[in-house]
Amino acid sequence: LAAADPRVLALAAQVTESREQDIPLLLLKLKGILNNFSLGCEESKKIKQDIYDYGLTQYCVLLLRQDHSRLCGGWATAAQLADILSHCCVGLEVKEDPEEFHKKFLPSAIDSLLFLGRRLQARFIRAIKDGEKRDFLRWFQTVTDAICWLFGGHMQLAACVLQNDHFLQLLITDDVETAVIMMSVLHNILRVNSSVLLQVDEETLHSVLDELVYKLSSTTNPVIGNAATKLLVVVAKVCKQLVKLLTARYKGLKGLLSNQWTGKGFDRDLSQLLDLLYLEQSNGKGELERQHQAACRIQATWRGFQTRKRLKKLPQAVTALQRSFRAKREQELQHLKKQKEDEALKLQMQLQRQRAMRLFHERQLALLEIIHASQVNKYMEEMEGKSAVTIQRFWRGYRARRNFHQQRQSLKEYKAAVVIQRAACKFLEKRRRRRLLSPWKGPKGLTDEQRLALQQKVDDYIKLHPASQMSEEMSKELHMQAQEKLAQFLLRSRLDQRAAQRRETLLAQVNTNVELLMNAPGLAETTEKDLDVFVSRSIPVATKARQSHNAMLKYTRWPWWKKLGDEFMEDDVIPDDDALNAELGTLLIGGKK
Repeated sequence: LAAADPRVLALAAQVTESREQDIPLLLLKLKGILNNFSLGCEESKKIKQDIYDYGLTQYCVLLLRQDHSRLCGGWATAAQLADILSHCCVGLEVKEDPEEFHKKFLPSAIDSLLFLGRRLQARFIRAIKDGEKRDFLRWFQTVTDAICWLFGGHMQLAACVLQNDHFLQLLITDDVETAVIMMSVLHNILRVNSSVLLQVDEETLHSVLDELVYKLSSTTNPVIGNAATKLLVVVAKVCKQLVKLLTARYKGLKGLLSNQWTGKGFDRDLSQLLDLLYLEQSNGKGELERQHQAACRIQATWRGFQTRKRLKKLPQAVTALQRSFRAKREQELQHLKKQKEDEALKLQMQLQRQRAMRLFHERQLALLEIIHASQVNKYMEEMEGKSAVTIQRFWRGYRARRNFHQQRQSLKEYKAAVVIQRAACKFLEKRRRRRLLSPWKGPKGLTDEQRLALQQKVDDYIKLHPASQMSEEMSKELHMQAQEKLAQFLLRSRLDQRAAQRRETLLAQVNTNVELLMNAPGLAETTEKDLDVFVSRSIPVATKARQSHNAMLKYTRWPWWKKLGDEFMEDDVIPDDDALNAELGTLLIGGKK
């Protein structure tokens, strides 16, 4: 193997030891190294191979993606690095792992160059000063030339450039100068590989053609029109399939070209494109006519079938139409009738209100004539107070009724949840009661050695912890204390039981009152009989008993399959006082049973 070039070795060492900010300026020395040899000679290939092996080209690819506005040299250095990268890759023949070079490194280089082009294009569009715009445009031209040089040396990169999203974003621009440059790049792509449009996917092809046709339809600049027309001519010459696509996808393209771009200075290319489009249209005219006749025949057959089908359904349709017409007319008559009734009721209420106001004013005037002048203010204050109290009373009643109706649904949901929880608790309690106890299993037998060791431990513990002796008086005193605490516990449990019964009684009474309120009629429909239900305490109890009786009768009439959940309806068994006394009687009292 030949030794590497000493200049490349020295530059690689400097790049490795230098700071990140100084690397772009160091890599510019590659241009002087490459210019010492002619393109295509063996020395040039050897130099490029050494540059690739020592990773300097990879450095260039990474640097192109950085923001060069913060680095030494700025965007001019970035444009020179793009030119150096393209010259380093063209003519390079990688011997070790060529697949990685062609399928990974070159596409990444194209992507970095296009990304740098997008940044330069954006800064050119945003630039305000003429000097800045000229500089950015010159650097953008340098980067696009580097891209053209790169895919010119590696033809397989033409499809990669077309399918890159950055290329489509660069092409989709309203700026005239950068758009012309990008269309020249596209022209170079078609010149290098004329069949590249047939190799890319359909979405990319449609995006490129859509942008070219859009530029022809949205601008009157002859430079844009000339470039787009030349590109469409090249596209049309590539394959007849693309001409068919242009004719079918863009119906008004021929009229747009002939009306808007005739006489703009590129009539030769324009007439050539129109001839290709008209030729394709004349070739496909016979096929279109045949398809048109077939479509007319299918449509005539379908219309005849639909007409015969409608004629068969005509009597039913007429009947349905008449029925819907009568129903609609009846609905309109009912609406008019209801509207008249509402208007009459509104007028009647208005007259009653006016009559009541008139009577009220007459009564006030009569009272003012009777009352002494010194008592008028006092009387007016009393009337205002009574009026305010009346308004407040009606408002509180309305608010209470509204809140009650709003809470009725939540109350029903709460009661339903309580019923479900009670049934579930009863079911779980009964299942625990019915569960059989597992048979007791005695401990495993001990061996003689284990028994002797355990007995020895017990003897040792008894020696260390001897039992304290308790006198007879202390035993009796301890027994009396236990008896007193037991009596207190029994008394407290009896009081707690009575309090629980009282709470259940009050809860049942509250539930009864709530049900009566929920089932009560409105205030406008209330009678004296309904008032007695809330005044008397015996009537709600009788009503509750009657409801329970009716519910029990209804339950007894249920079929057997509705009583499958009957075990959830049973009440818990509460022991009475005799059973409790009998149970307590078995306790040890005074040391005896």
